[in-house]
Amino acid sequence: MPTPALMVVLACGLDRVVGDPTSFPHPVRVMGWTIQALRNLCEAWAGDIPWKLRLGGGALTLVLTLGSGLAGWLIEELARTWPGPGSILLVVGMASALAGRSLERAVRDVSRALPDLPLARARLAWIVGREVEGLPEAEILRAAAETTAENAVDGLFAPLFWMMVGAVVAGRWPGAPGPLALAWIFKASSTLDSMLGYRRGRLRWLGTAGARLDDVLTWIPTRLVALTLPLLTPTPWNALSMWREATRQGASDPSPNAGVSQAAYALAARVRLGGANRYADGWREKPVLCPEFSPPTQREVDTMLSLTWKLEGVWLLVFVALNPPLGAGLQ
Repeated sequence: MPTPALMVVLACGLDRVVGDPTSFPHPVRVMGWTIQALRNLCEAWAGDIPWKLRLGGGALTLVLTLGSGLAGWLIEELARTWPGPGSILLVVGMASALAGRSLERAVRDVSRALPDLPLARARLAWIVGREVEGLPEAEILRAAAETTAENAVDGLFAPLFWMMVGAVVAGRWPGAPGPLALAWIFKASSTLDSMLGYRRGRLRWLGTAGARLDDVLTWIPTRLVALTLPLLTPTPWNALSMWREATRQGASDPSPNAGVSQAAYALAARVRLGGANRYADGWREKPVLCPEFSPPTQREVDTMLSLTWKLEGVWLLVFVALNPPLGAGLQ
């Protein structure tokens, strides 16, 4: 059967060709349903008591991440004992953890809707958390660029990083949790953060554990993106200085990772990002990144999407070059 490294490549290829089909329940949707059910139980038990909410949120996080990892590991075991169908299921499961094609499709749908502002706003509302009513074209494009930069890490490079780590582990220690188990653990933490990681109401305590775990699991992939993305620019020899600048500018963002990923893309595409955004609970001023550049146009948004696709290819080439013999863990 294919080596773990090849399984990762096949999963990336499947994600790029197919994306996320809507005809069957996606694992992330199952995670979302589970989170909502567990949240209801936690809130019924904890009420408005902060320490109970924190304890319930920690238990929720533990159950979801361990359960997701166990489900991935069981599929990996199935692939070892039933190589044909099991390997297909494993690759499909790994592809489900990646959102490269889905992100590109969603952002391009927004861009292609312009200059039809109502249609562009409606499509943008599906992929951003900010309020989109009344946004002019320039702000629509800024939102599209910012979600491209942030979700390239959350939706693609972070799960791909943990998938690669899992492939190495599976190749070195047969029977250990491998690429799907680690990728689904990351997706569980990311889904927890997106659903519960808000500083309002009960979520201020209930969502703390999931949000902090997501911060930890995304920290290394974010900085690897900031280090490797400059290699695809016209001045690849400046990669180290661009990495330092991305981490410096990104440090002003409340998120330890979102600001760095956005700053890395802003530097690579030479665009200005950040500014005031309106959310359901009011306005928030985000740090302005790369103020010396101009705001993004459709061309720069396309450039950022192209950089994501190319960087994924670079990561895969390096990974396969470093791990050609891996395979014992999935035999």
